[in-house]
Amino acid sequence: MIGCGSMGGGMALLFAEHDITVYLEDPSEEQVDSVIQSAKKDGIGHRVEKTQDYQEMCQKLDSPRVFVFSLPHGNVGDSVVDGLQRYLDIGDIIIDASNENWQNTQRRQGKLAAQGVCYIGMGVSGGYQAARRGPSMCPGGDQPALKQVMPLLEKVCAKDSKGRPCVGNVGTGGCGHYVKMIHNGIEQAMMSAVAEAFQVMNVGLGMTLDEISEAFARWNTEGELRNTFLVSIAADICKTRDESGKLVLPAIQDKVVQDTDDTEGTGIWTNIEAIRLHIPVPSIATAHFLRLASGDRAQRVHAKETSKHHETIHKIDQDRKEFLEDLRLALYGACVASYVQGLKIIDKADKENNWHINFLTVTQIWRAGCIIQADTITDLMEEVYTSNGTDKERNPLFSRSFMDELNKTYLPLRRVVARCVETNAVIPSFSATLEYMKYSSNTQLPTDFYEAELDYFGKHMFDLKSDPPGKPVTGTHHFEWKPA
Repeated sequence: MIGCGSMGGGMALLFAEHDITVYLEDPSEEQVDSVIQSAKKDGIGHRVEKTQDYQEMCQKLDSPRVFVFSLPHGNVGDSVVDGLQRYLDIGDIIIDASNENWQNTQRRQGKLAAQGVCYIGMGVSGGYQAARRGPSMCPGGDQPALKQVMPLLEKVCAKDSKGRPCVGNVGTGGCGHYVKMIHNGIEQAMMSAVAEAFQVMNVGLGMTLDEISEAFARWNTEGELRNTFLVSIAADICKTRDESGKLVLPAIQDKVVQDTDDTEGTGIWTNIEAIRLHIPVPSIATAHFLRLASGDRAQRVHAKETSKHHETIHKIDQDRKEFLEDLRLALYGACVASYVQGLKIIDKADKENNWHINFLTVTQIWRAGCIIQADTITDLMEEVYTSNGTDKERNPLFSRSFMDELNKTYLPLRRVVARCVETNAVIPSFSATLEYMKYSSNTQLPTDFYEAELDYFGKHMFDLKSDPPGKPVTGTHHFEWKPA
């Protein structure tokens, strides 16, 4: 185990608990010692051992040797590969369990292939506690190597309600890290929607934290949001108290710095990929922008001094029970839309890279142990990807099942957004999701005027309403709107 922080250390203990001997390496001796002490406390200290350097580690391991990375993304991984490479032999396997950029993964796969070393990019989800008790794992890369390590991964990964492992061979190349990257993009969108729902209940409806906790717990138990991880922990967060008996949540500042501080890159990369591949992902993108605005709280404080709009969120004057049902369905709609947008990115990248991604395997990996776990939505995925005989059917927007779910949330979402706009609530994900629903299947967009203006000043050409819709390619018509 190379990298013994909260994730790597947890995974080292997880492997050891399953009768696997683990050798530890980390620049921080303090972190290594902490893992060893935890192992002794858990009665598995005899399966965890410190090593002084890569050479000693490689000498102790049987062949073929398996290395698991849990490192910061970027240059750190390259440095570790460079330091390790001289001691590697044909058949050795590196499992990169970091949140690494998929392009770095593919570059390292190419670099090590000539040496006969297999590099597997494996996204790991569920957080540091899941890393200790069994995370969701998303590996992709060399197929024979994946076949070799799959029994090991199946032994330690999360299991769904039927006892099935939440790990599987996703595909080739860097697709394991790519799918995990999109998982995190979906995660951001869902987290934003849950947070918006919380504020609407707390400020707009004037509900206490205990009442909000009860609402989230009820939503997580029954209906479309059942067994949705982010909803379940929302219920816990609202009612958790510290040692003195005070609620923890009210003291927390409205400031998310992940992405801004470069500790987490997956949200950034997801949006870059969406733009590069020309996929509209407003629910995912606006959640990311909210995080960025949130992170620089000092700027918001300063801007408030010069802003003319009042930030007060007014009370929602409506029957609480009726509005809460709309809010529940609006939240569900935002979650479904986030999945749809993320899956479309994966599908487009899969076709571009010839990864041969198994979407049923992705569905199973997201069943349990991951942050975006949501039973109803993964049921939808299973239905769609079990019967995907054509590429067209892999688009969730063409799936009757997905669209039926979005359709039933449309009017509740409209009502929630309208009322929240009136009361000044902050709802970027809800409003972006509503617009996504409106324009994704609409054939009366205002872009005919947009197209005319592009042609007016740039001779960008256009299609006529009498032409077939066709693919997104340049039109064949131009009009001289005025003489030069």
